[in-house]
Amino acid sequence: MRFICLYKPAAEEGRPPTQEHMVQMGNLIEEMTKAGVLLETGGCHPSARGSRIRLSDENFTVTDGPFTETKEIIGGYAVIQVQSKEEAVEWTKRFLKVAGDGESEIRLLHEASDFGPEVTPEIREQEARARSRMAANR
Repeated sequence: MRFICLYKPAAEEGRPPTQEHMVQMGNLIEEMTKAGVLLETGGCHPSARGSRIRLSDENFTVTDGPFTETKEIIGGYAVIQVQSKEEAVEWTKRFLKVAGDGESEIRLLHEASDFGPEVTPEIREQEARARSRMAANR
């Protein structure tokens, strides 16, 4: 099971981490990687450097940051692979102890097999090729 974990910090955006915090987070990332749990992780720049793009009735609206809804600002993410939702919750709790105040939302990611008989062998091969290319792009 793959989950995306979205971190929403309680503190203001853009505050740089301390050296101690970076060491603690690095240790956790190393532990999760060695355990085969962590597939990808990253932090987000402040929303002032971002944009939101909305499509409504075939019209696009682009709004540049910063965004005022701070409870909805994503500070970072991780993609993890675990055996259960419960295991994802436990790893996320460990992450929050290091990251500090805030919240993480975990969401199960779709796999092609989730869509049943509509997923043909050709579609499975296409997904495998795309995943391989994405991994090569990193």
